Amino acid sequence: MATVKRESMNFKLPQPLASALRKAASPQPGKTATDIVIRGLLHELGEIPGLEVTTEARLHSLESELQQLADSIKGRSPNPTDSHTEEKLVALNNRVSRLEGALSAIQSNVSASNNRSRYKSSGNPYNTSGKPAQIEALDSEKLALRLNVKIPTLQEKHESLTPEEFAEWSKNRDRSKYSWRFNAKDKLYHPAK
Repeated sequence: MATVKRESMNFKLPQPLASALRKAASPQPGKTATDIVIRGLLHELGEIPGLEVTTEARLHSLESELQQLADSIKGRSPNPTDSHTEEKLVALNNRVSRLEGALSAIQSNVSASNNRSRYKSSGNPYNTSGKPAQIEALDSEKLALRLNVKIPTLQEKHESLTPEEFAEWSKNRDRSKYSWRFNAKDKLYHPAK
């Protein structure tokens, strides 16, 4: 699955809508405020070239089509011998089957996600020991990426700060709160918890 580059946008929402969005959002995959806004935009704008439609978005689209079809059938006189009505019922059954398949896929994704979270303490689903994985030493390029800074910024901090100050600076930028120390022998940055 190809990842699509994201762009930050600033826009204002009515306060009740912003509050409802914050309340509905959670840190679970697919439940963040961004994910909710994306689903709403896809619902409003339809299919966008270059953007993969998620199972949940497809399910929502199928539900809408199913509701339109059901409303259309209800609007007609119920005559079971009418061939047009039978065609509509067959189409309705096909859509229900597709809807059930999509729902099954979502449920299996949720199950797989729950299984992955069991080994969260180690950060690795294959590490069943529960011990944290060892972080290796990194070169300038990889450490800059990990700390979310440019390489020249990392080099400037390395040169201008004392080793203790650099360790503290890197710890404040590291997502796992590791402090990093440069080893002149191997020219790599080594982590310390």
